[in-house]
Amino acid sequence: MTNQNYNFAGKLIRAGGDAKTIKGQDKGYFTAIMYMTPHITKGQNLCPMAEKAGCLKGCLNTAGRGQMNSVQSARQRKAEFFVADRDAFMAILYDDIRRFINYCVKKDLKPCIRLNGTTDIRWENIRYKKHTIFELFPMIQFYDYTKIANRRNIPNNYHLTFSYSAANPIYLRQVKIALDNGMNMAVVFRDKETIPAQFMGRPTVDGDKNDLRFLDPQQSIVALYAKGQAKHDQSGFVVDAMPSYAMAAE
Repeated sequence: MTNQNYNFAGKLIRAGGDAKTIKGQDKGYFTAIMYMTPHITKGQNLCPMAEKAGCLKGCLNTAGRGQMNSVQSARQRKAEFFVADRDAFMAILYDDIRRFINYCVKKDLKPCIRLNGTTDIRWENIRYKKHTIFELFPMIQFYDYTKIANRRNIPNNYHLTFSYSAANPIYLRQVKIALDNGMNMAVVFRDKETIPAQFMGRPTVDGDKNDLRFLDPQQSIVALYAKGQAKHDQSGFVVDAMPSYAMAAE
C-alpha cells in the first residue's frame, strides 16, 4: 500500500500529516494520536516521570509542528479540559474514536491509536461509563510509549514500550524494572550514526521506519534518533554511545 494523503481530524485525536505515522500505511495501518501539554497542568502531572527521566527539555512536544505557538495553545487547552471535566473529555474522545474507525473502514485501513502522544497518563485506570476506553473498543489496537515501568492491568489491545533514560539513578531503577518485566525499550540516540546493533544486551530495531511499536519483536531495543530540542539534550535522556553501566544492567 502506498502512502496516500489520508487525513482525519477529530476534536482530540488526529491522523495524517505526521511523517513517521504515515509510514505505517505501507503495512495497512493508520495511526491517530492525541497530543496534550505534558507534565503539570492545573496541579495535575500528566507525565509523572518526566523530571526523573530528564526529558523535559528533550520532549517531543517541541518537535515538528510542536514548535508553533498555535499548536502549543491547542495542546494546553486539551490538557486543561482533561483535568477540569474528565467525563465530558472522555465522551468526546469516545466519539472521536468511533468516527476514526468509520473513516478507516471506508479507506480500507486498520485503525490504531496512541492516546499519549506527549503525555504519560495511565489510561488503563480511567473509565467512561464504567469501562476503560480499551474495553469500549476491544477490536482496536492502542499503543504508547511510557516512562512508568510498573503499570498494571494492561489489556491485550494496549501495547506499551518503555522509554529509556540515564538522567539519574532513581530513573535507572525504572529501567531495570522494565527490563525485568520483559518490556520493549525505546532509546533515543544522538543521531543515526550512533545507533549500535545491540544495547544493554538486546538487539536494536529501527524505530524510525514506522511508528507501529506493537509489531516490534519482543524484548527488543527500539532505536530512535533525537529530534527537536532533544538534539541538544545533555541530561542522559539522549545517548551518544553505550554507557559503561549498560552491560551491568542486563
